[in-house]
This record gives sequence, structure tokens and C-alpha cells, in this order.
Amino acid sequence: MSTSIDQAFIKQFEKEVHMAYQRQGSKLRNTVRTINNVNGSSAVFQKIGKGTASTKSTHGMVPVMNLDHSNIEVILEDFYAGDWIDRLDELKLNIDERQVIAAAGASALGRKTDELILSALEDASSNTIADGNEGMTKAKILEAFEMFGEADVPDDGQRFCIVGWKQWSELLTIEEFINADYVGTDSLPFSGVTQAKMFLGTLFIPHSGLPVDENDIRSCFWYHKTAVGHASASDVETDVTWHGDRAAHFVNNMMSQGAGLIDEAGVIVINCDETPDA
Repeated sequence: MSTSIDQAFIKQFEKEVHMAYQRQGSKLRNTVRTINNVNGSSAVFQKIGKGTASTKSTHGMVPVMNLDHSNIEVILEDFYAGDWIDRLDELKLNIDERQVIAAAGASALGRKTDELILSALEDASSNTIADGNEGMTKAKILEAFEMFGEADVPDDGQRFCIVGWKQWSELLTIEEFINADYVGTDSLPFSGVTQAKMFLGTLFIPHSGLPVDENDIRSCFWYHKTAVGHASASDVETDVTWHGDRAAHFVNNMMSQGAGLIDEAGVIVINCDETPDA
């Protein structure tokens, strides 16, 4: 194997991993606040409180809002996903082992990104809708919708609700969720392959990684984009090295990321019972 061929292999592999991560990696990264290219072991997200408008007298001083400023520190963690590619095994396979390993590594890191965001969402416990021995119901959705309104959470198209696949199936039984008379033809859940749809100004997304406890209670999360922060010091990077003693390349995919809860008021936890008789 000449040096030039080896370098071409490495460059192509790095490109494939990056493309795979962007295509099939994290479902949730674009639904939260994100800081990229962080220098250091942590990132800081600013949180600003509500302002109040007041009057002033003629020639008087303009009143200040005295906004409450605070910040949330997110600690970055390093993650790795590696595997071996045997040089002669590649000659015996009908599939491109390089692409398989690239996709697997990118998917593993994408799932880890979602795990970090989900862990941050789990820290929001003050706004919780009890399971009530039921799955996902219209009543729970409307209760959460009211809670957002009472908390003045912006209805600006940046709300997201991630649910388990069982809850997604239950949503598909709710007339208002699937009927074009309510949501219009463009927002029907069967109109595309993305398996996500807008409802009540919120993008509903099914996800297979939501936490479930020993009693089969699944936690779903409805949140505003600004309520959770995700920081990245390094997106997916790939290091490919040749090991002559193994006659194989070792492929190491790695990233440095973290996530944290910024504003608990912007997150509602909807608990749903997944037991067979629920």
C-alpha cells in the first residue's frame, strides 16, 4: 500500500464520517441553543430575567429595567467511538466496510449528543405532568400548552416536543393531531418521511432514547429552544492510523461536547404510562 493511497483512504474516511454525522446523527442538536468552537473545558450560557416597563415624569430620568442576569456553566466531556478495519477483510466483503464503520461511528456520537441534551432536560422537574396511569392524551397536551402560556414562554415557532414511539402512535389517534380540518394539509404527520409535524405551534418529534423508569413510565419533554444549551469544543473528528502488527487501520471517532439546563420554566415533562393496559 503506497503512502498516497493510504492518505486518500484517510481523507475519504474523515469526509464520510462527518457527512454521516450531519445526516443521521443527532435529532435534538438543532432544537436547543448551541455554542460551537468552544475554547476550554466549559461554556457559559447567559440567562436574562424579565424586564418591566415604567412611566417617567417630564424631564425625569428614564427608569431602568434592572434585569436579572445569571449564567449557566456547561462542562464539556470527551467521547470516543473506534473500531478496526482489517486490510484483507476489505477484499473479502461485498459491502464497503469503510462506509459501514463511518456510519456506525457517526451514529454512536450522534446518539451521545442526544443523550447529553436529554440528560439536561431531565433536570427540569418543577413542571411535570403526572402519568395518571395513561399514555399521551389530548388532555395532557392541552395542560402543557396552558402551562407554557401562564409562564409567558414565547410562542415563536421555537417550541419542540419529543415523545417516545408509543406516544407518537397515541398522538396519531387524536383527531386534532391528524385531521387536515384542524392542522391543514401541509402539517399532516403522513405527508413526509421526517416523522415530525407541527401542532399548536410546536414541532413534535418521535425519539427512541427517552428515559423510562422501572414502572414503564416514559418521560416526554416539551421545551423552548432557549431553555437548554448545547456546547461543542470539537464536532466529530476522525483519526485513522495504520497498525502493521495487526495489518489493519484503527479508526477513532471523537468529539467534545456538553449540555445543560438554562431555564427550567421553559421545559415541561410529560410522563406517560407504557404498561400494556395503560
